[in-house]
Amino acid sequence: MHDPIKADWLGEPALQAVFDALEQEGDAARVVGGAVRNTLLGVAVSDIDIATTAEPATVIRRVEAAGLKAVPTGVDHGTVTVVSEGRAFEVTTLREDVETHGRHATVRFGRDWQHDAARRDFTMNALYAARDGTLFDPVGGLPDLHARRVRFIGEADRRIREDYLRILRFFRFHAQYGEGEPDAEGLAAVTRLKDGLTGLSAERIGAEMRKLVAARGAVATLEAMAASGVMPQVLVPRVGLAPFAALRALDALCPNTRAPALALAALSEGGEAELDALADRLRLSNAERRRMKAARLAADAARMKSWDAGPQAVDLAALELLYRHGREAATDGVLLAAAEAGLTAEDAALRALLAAVATLDIPRLPLSGGELTKAGVAPGPKVGEGLRLAETRWIESGFSLDRAALVSAVLGRN
Repeated sequence: MHDPIKADWLGEPALQAVFDALEQEGDAARVVGGAVRNTLLGVAVSDIDIATTAEPATVIRRVEAAGLKAVPTGVDHGTVTVVSEGRAFEVTTLREDVETHGRHATVRFGRDWQHDAARRDFTMNALYAARDGTLFDPVGGLPDLHARRVRFIGEADRRIREDYLRILRFFRFHAQYGEGEPDAEGLAAVTRLKDGLTGLSAERIGAEMRKLVAARGAVATLEAMAASGVMPQVLVPRVGLAPFAALRALDALCPNTRAPALALAALSEGGEAELDALADRLRLSNAERRRMKAARLAADAARMKSWDAGPQAVDLAALELLYRHGREAATDGVLLAAAEAGLTAEDAALRALLAAVATLDIPRLPLSGGELTKAGVAPGPKVGEGLRLAETRWIESGFSLDRAALVSAVLGRN
């Protein structure tokens, strides 16, 4: 018998109301998967999924009778989203696979918890908890969880053929929760079956890779992916593991190192074309694509600055980076340039520049085109030329010249 789990979320009225609605007429309900796993590992819990012996139509009828909202998000596969006190819980009827064809399986609803557990991916994800915290471990997940070992349930090859995304999930979960080397049997299976990744959509691959590169064990896991031959199946041909490792070695300095867009930019060797290719391969969002490119531009600019020439030079370098790139891109750029140069978190100049970028106000050019026109500059191209001259003089002055001095500089030129 296992000790019951203790968690604040388990006693929340919203969740208990769902249990009250489901557990009628002999039906049972248990929290399953990530919420149980994370609680046992001391990791924050976000989503709470529930497994139940009640069939979907019964789930809908009971939760609506209890005054809760039922959303039939995946009824054919047994899933109903139940909204209780504004919070969504995914409720899924116990299932067993009748036939599998990729990620879309033909399932049969049932009441057997062992069969339900057997169709899941990893042992640590097949842990169940009753409403009072009582733990159920049908497939031996607890020993694996305590050992931080990501292990397929049953025959690894079979689990993978059911959904080839489980190859990436194997690595991603190891990066997030694993310790030491990946499970040998699982690693051998994903290596054998890696060609199955070619049939997956870019969106599904991208979703997994975003999580993987941000995970605590991402560096060692990506090295294992490269050694197994999986890496070329999911990323562009040229991948920079060394810059990525150097970037993640700076985690203690700044949380930006765990931003997926910056992490992926560090992995991509090359310029804008290579970043575009990676963004296309993983179907990244436009915002992520822009962030990768902005980081690359800012990194190129940061490399041109004198980081270790004293406090004044550091502040001037930071101010120009902030002015030209903004705070997020400037921070990303400094981190990326440092990683590519192999700098460590103990580098004093790097720490000083990051601190300056984080704290200094972003400079604003104290002059506008309208003010130049009022000062006598002819409208049209001359205004643009004047603003460019004023900007150059302002930056050269260490961002110290005021509006009057800049107007004088422009009028003197004209």
